[in-house]
Amino acid sequence: MSEPKAPTPAPGDTYKGWLFKWTNYIKGYQRRWFVLSNGLLSYYRTQAEMGHTCRGTINLATANIAVEDSCNFVISNGGTQTYHLKASSEVERQRWITALELAKAKAFRMQAESDDSGDESTPPAAGQGGGARNSEVQSTLRTLGSKVEDLSTCNDLIAKHGSALQRSLSELEGVRLGGETSEKIRQVTERATLFRITSNAMINACRDFLALAQAHSKRWQKALQAEREQRVRLEETLEQLAKQHNHLERAFRGATVLPPSQSNPAIDSKGSVPGKGDASDEDEENEFFDACEDVQEFITVPADPKYHRSGSNVSGISSEMGMDDGTTSLDEQSMASNPESPQSQEVVPVRKRRTRIPDKPNYSLNLWSIMKNCIGKELSKIPMPVNFNEPLSMLQRLSEDLEYYELLDRGAKCQSSLEQMCYVAAFTVSSYSTTVHRTGKPFNPLLGETFELDRLQESGYRSLCEQVSHHPPAAAHHAISERGWTLRQEIALASKFRGKYLSIMPLGSIHCIFEKSNNHYTWKKVTTTVHNIIVGKLWIDQSGEIDIVNHRTGDRCHLKFAPYSYFSRDVARKVTGVVTDKDGKAHYVLSGTWDEKMECSRVMQSSRGGENGADGRQKTVYQTLKAKELWRKTPLPEGAENMYYFSTLALTLNEPEEGVAPTDSRKRPDQRLMEQGRWEEANAEKQRLEEKQRTARREREREANRSANPEEALIEDSISDSPLKTEEVEIATEPSETTDKTDTDETSSDLSLSTETLHGSHPPSYSMEGPYGAPVKSGHQDSYKAMWFDRCVDPMTGEPTHIYRGGYWETKEQGNWDSCPDIF
Repeated sequence: MSEPKAPTPAPGDTYKGWLFKWTNYIKGYQRRWFVLSNGLLSYYRTQAEMGHTCRGTINLATANIAVEDSCNFVISNGGTQTYHLKASSEVERQRWITALELAKAKAFRMQAESDDSGDESTPPAAGQGGGARNSEVQSTLRTLGSKVEDLSTCNDLIAKHGSALQRSLSELEGVRLGGETSEKIRQVTERATLFRITSNAMINACRDFLALAQAHSKRWQKALQAEREQRVRLEETLEQLAKQHNHLERAFRGATVLPPSQSNPAIDSKGSVPGKGDASDEDEENEFFDACEDVQEFITVPADPKYHRSGSNVSGISSEMGMDDGTTSLDEQSMASNPESPQSQEVVPVRKRRTRIPDKPNYSLNLWSIMKNCIGKELSKIPMPVNFNEPLSMLQRLSEDLEYYELLDRGAKCQSSLEQMCYVAAFTVSSYSTTVHRTGKPFNPLLGETFELDRLQESGYRSLCEQVSHHPPAAAHHAISERGWTLRQEIALASKFRGKYLSIMPLGSIHCIFEKSNNHYTWKKVTTTVHNIIVGKLWIDQSGEIDIVNHRTGDRCHLKFAPYSYFSRDVARKVTGVVTDKDGKAHYVLSGTWDEKMECSRVMQSSRGGENGADGRQKTVYQTLKAKELWRKTPLPEGAENMYYFSTLALTLNEPEEGVAPTDSRKRPDQRLMEQGRWEEANAEKQRLEEKQRTARREREREANRSANPEEALIEDSISDSPLKTEEVEIATEPSETTDKTDTDETSSDLSLSTETLHGSHPPSYSMEGPYGAPVKSGHQDSYKAMWFDRCVDPMTGEPTHIYRGGYWETKEQGNWDSCPDIF
């Protein structure tokens, strides 16, 4: 029997959380998401189901709530519905019992009032003085309403007398000097006097209204503050009473104190839950979690209430995290106290960016659409059609890492390096939020291609990307902000095709430097996996571990991206992390998902003693304060499913812009044609650009050979210039030009058909490069040198990398791009 969906909860009247619900003797207790709202208790399998599927709802107005033991309790409405529930701890059970009892009392009272009157009525105010406060508010509202009516009347009078005065003045201008002049002047004087009197009345009424509003505003603010303080005191008292109650129960029973855990508790005895097999939709479904992956490395529990008291500890913690429960946050305080903040400067109109691109054409993607363009071509030169792509370059996708640049802006204001680490970690996770639906492959940039993202006026930063190596494909990125941070990275892609899925492993380090504190953070990206390559719907997952290191202080943040598992009970795309200092002491716990949000909790105490993990080691139990949200994903624009699931920033990246370099990705013709929906022309243009790139590479190799071996180069030139050269000679002199997979645009980041993809190795005659473009044994070396980046050894990590040497933005200001190559 299907049960009704839970109503939409009203703000402030909702209590949510995870509980374990008894299903049957086979599956036992199962973890479910419960929502208490408007006197109804509803449950779902996951939080994601709240929008479409409710598994069950019980009305608390007629329900009976009974406590079984330290963690178990039962809710029944007389026999038709019975929920046997278990909380993760005794304190959590007491919170649920209190919330359920309050909701039951309120629902019963509202039901009684509805039966008496049959009309909608406002629930009575809470507290003993609720009626007095309600009458006082109603009286104040009536007084304010009368003042508003006075203002409206004065406004009508001013409009009436003002029109009459204007007509009199017009008549006075056309009157000749004579007997009627004095009469007209007298009329004007009378009307001006009336207008002045009415205006004074208007001003006085406004003054009374303002004074009354200010007086009551102060009283309401004080009352609100008192209510907040009382609420905090009640919460602290409730937690203390719950703990005292639990201790008394233990003393009475002589039970052993077990550490609280948020994991699935084992069923103590089957005999303690007789008759729990109530009818449920869960009994008819096959769910097996025996092979579930245990990816959680630690357990978090609420800290002792003493840490929540309004003492020096709490004020220190709140000021460090910059997220007080008051009305102002750290960001608002610093913006108000900083005279150089953008809000205090003169507002300059910014450029309006586009919010839409042409909808994606409905082209079918099948094997014939690929192979028909490959008839008569060599296997190593088969280009991948744009059907697999999205109309953005890999350089533009790299610039999308700055989607949530505000996290670095907030991190730059932090006084604590540990707090700053939390924002850097949230920024690291946020860069993956744009990939959840983006199954299209970005265009592989041409060698020397660049992309600038100038958001100096809107957001205070600008960045530059350049393709510095073609095989392996590597791009260098440099971003600098006026708000005190610099981000630089060089990313090279390595991929492995494993039949059902494709793993893409970014190589290279990301550096973030904060100017004020001189904190230097480095980290690497996790592995991206594209599933259902051959059959099925493509979907993307991120998995692996990230270690963020502050090289100045020694602080670390270990982030773990849990891989998707069909048998896992955890929320999908889960990310967990711990921020530690140089001594290994934990200060913050991070949790969330890489496609939705990240939160952090201040660690007050940690201990060993949780449940054993998959490797047999005990988990660490962290006692934390209430979690604070660091980052939340911005919803996609309307119609994003028809625009390649682009975010608001991604929609603007390929927007035509004046003054950019001729090598900018916005000027790439095949990418522009694809965005416009002309895919056939885009495929032809893409093939032309790839052939042009191969020709340029061959020319660089010849130049390198001429410099290294002048005699051989002279013979080669004489053969090339001879009119009697044969086809055999031409084939013999260019073995690597016709078979070298590295000359095509479809490098390891493409799903191309090649011997490199099939066998995972290169033939001995191939010209290869090591990581970051370092030359490896080769017949000839590519002498390409990046335009805006210098290749060197990074002083912090010791890795070879490309670092921005400057000059691009100065060249843009001058408008002189003569030194840029013609790659399009």
